[in-house]
Amino acid sequence: MHLVFALSIALFPYPVRPQTSEASKPVEWKSVSFAIVRFNDEAPASWNIYHTSKRGVLLVKLWKRYLLVNVPEHLVFDIDPRTVKPQGDAVQWSTSDTPKEPLEITEWKDRNVGPVERLRFRLGKDGHILELQIPLLPGGKPAY
Repeated sequence: MHLVFALSIALFPYPVRPQTSEASKPVEWKSVSFAIVRFNDEAPASWNIYHTSKRGVLLVKLWKRYLLVNVPEHLVFDIDPRTVKPQGDAVQWSTSDTPKEPLEITEWKDRNVGPVERLRFRLGKDGHILELQIPLLPGGKPAY
């Protein structure tokens, strides 16, 4: 029995580094090309959408505000803009700076409308409506 345990440890080593240090490192978020943002059915004057290698998680810039949008979980977090560091067309931000509580979101709708995935939700019960249009590849996956 001890031999089996020793072999399993040798063959499948457990990572020794703590996962919190990896999460605290700033990650580069790249701009999503050809995306569209609508705020209350109008184009905001200043906006951008950023992504990492993790699909379905987006960082949305609206004027001076940043929102972290977790598409699969239907969660939106208000991000402290002081924690986001612009670097050209990209930004640096660490997921360890994610607030504990998400914003109240109602009327979440997402659908594939051909060449784009359209996400539309209301911030709060009677709040503003945010719409994100993310370009899709011919196979239906996001183009980022």
